Amino acid sequence: MNVVIIGCGVVGALIAYELSQVKGLKITVCDQQPPAQASTGAALGVLMGAISQKIKGKAWQMRQTSIQRYETLIPELEALTGRKIPFNRQGILMLLSAPPLNTGVEGISAWKKLVEIRHSQGWHLEIWDTAKLQNMCPQVDHEKITNAVYSPQDRQLDPTALTLALVEAAQQNGVTFKFGVTVLDAQTSPPESSPQFCVQLETTEGKIVADWFVVAAGLGSTPLTAKLNQIIDIRPVLGQALQVRVRHPLGNPDFQPAITGNDVHIIPVGGEDYWVGATVEFPSNENEIPPNQELLESAREQAIAFCPELATATIIRTWSGLRPRPEGRPAPVIGKLSGFNNVLLATGHYRNGVLLAPATAYAIREMIIPQGVGAGG
Repeated sequence: MNVVIIGCGVVGALIAYELSQVKGLKITVCDQQPPAQASTGAALGVLMGAISQKIKGKAWQMRQTSIQRYETLIPELEALTGRKIPFNRQGILMLLSAPPLNTGVEGISAWKKLVEIRHSQGWHLEIWDTAKLQNMCPQVDHEKITNAVYSPQDRQLDPTALTLALVEAAQQNGVTFKFGVTVLDAQTSPPESSPQFCVQLETTEGKIVADWFVVAAGLGSTPLTAKLNQIIDIRPVLGQALQVRVRHPLGNPDFQPAITGNDVHIIPVGGEDYWVGATVEFPSNENEIPPNQELLESAREQAIAFCPELATATIIRTWSGLRPRPEGRPAPVIGKLSGFNNVLLATGHYRNGVLLAPATAYAIREMIIPQGVGAGG
C-alpha cells in the first residue's frame, strides 16, 4: 500500500516515522523545502502537558499520549541515528505574577484543583511558594512572583534536531523523501462518485500515485486542499524568538528547567545560551505579517523582569516563523478531508505542532491501519 505525506515539518516527519514501522507500506514524503523549515524551525519545543489547563477529552488525551511517547521516542531515535536530540527532562516551571495573571486566591485555588486532577490522572504537579522558588531558582526575581507551578514530567526539546532525526530514522526504515517538490495539481475520481478519492498528484517531479494522501503541510495545506475543491482555511500567525548568551548558567547549573510566565518562555539550550520567546503576531490585511520589533523587545523585557541577569545577556540571533492557525475551527485539524475517502489531514496545529505530533501520528496510523496498534503502542 502506497502512502504519500505532503509536508516535512515535525508532524509530517513523525507520521512518516511511525508509519515506517508498519509492514507493507511504501511511504513517500514530499516538501517544497528542506525539512523543518517552516513553523517547526521557529518553534521553541516547549511540551506543556500536565501543566496545561486541558483536563479532559481529546485535547488532554492527545497531550498525555504525546508526552508519554516522547519519553521513549527520543532515546529510540538517538539509538537509531547516532544523533543527539537536546531533550530537557528537568520539567517546566510556570511563574505566577501580579494580576491579570492566574494569581490571588482564585488563581491559586484553580491551580490547586489542577494539582488534584493531575494526581488522580497519575501526573505530578507542585505549587511552590516564593521561598521554595528562591531556593530552587535563585535567578528568578521572586519579589515580582506570587507563586510558581512546577511540572517535573513536562519537557522541552529542539524541534529541528528532532525532525532531522525522524527523517534519518524513517529513511533507514525505507521511507523516500523528496525535497524541493511542489504539488501543481490533483486528479480526483469523477465528482459524481461519493465519496471521492484522490487518484494522483501532479508535481514538479512528475505524477505521484498513492492509496493514501496525508496533508501535513501546515500553511501549505490551504492551496493543496483548494486543488481538491475542499479548502481548509489556515491562516498564518507569526512568532519571533531570540537566542541570548549569559556569562554563566542562570541560577543552579544542575537545575535548568524551562521557565514560562505571562506566555514568555526562557529555555536553557546548553551552556550559557537561552532561547527567549515567542511572540504571537496576527496578519494585517493581505495576510502580510512583517515581524514586529517592539513585540520581540517586549518579550525580552518580560523575560528580564522574571530573570534580571538576562539584562546583560548578548543577543546571538533572532528568528521568526509562521504558525498555521485554522480559521473558524479548533486546532489541530486531524481526520479525513470532507468528501474524500483517501485524503487525510494532519495540519493546523497552531502553537502545538511539536507537542501534539506523536498523538497526531498515532491518529493517522490508526486511520490507515485500523486493526494496527492504537494510541498505546
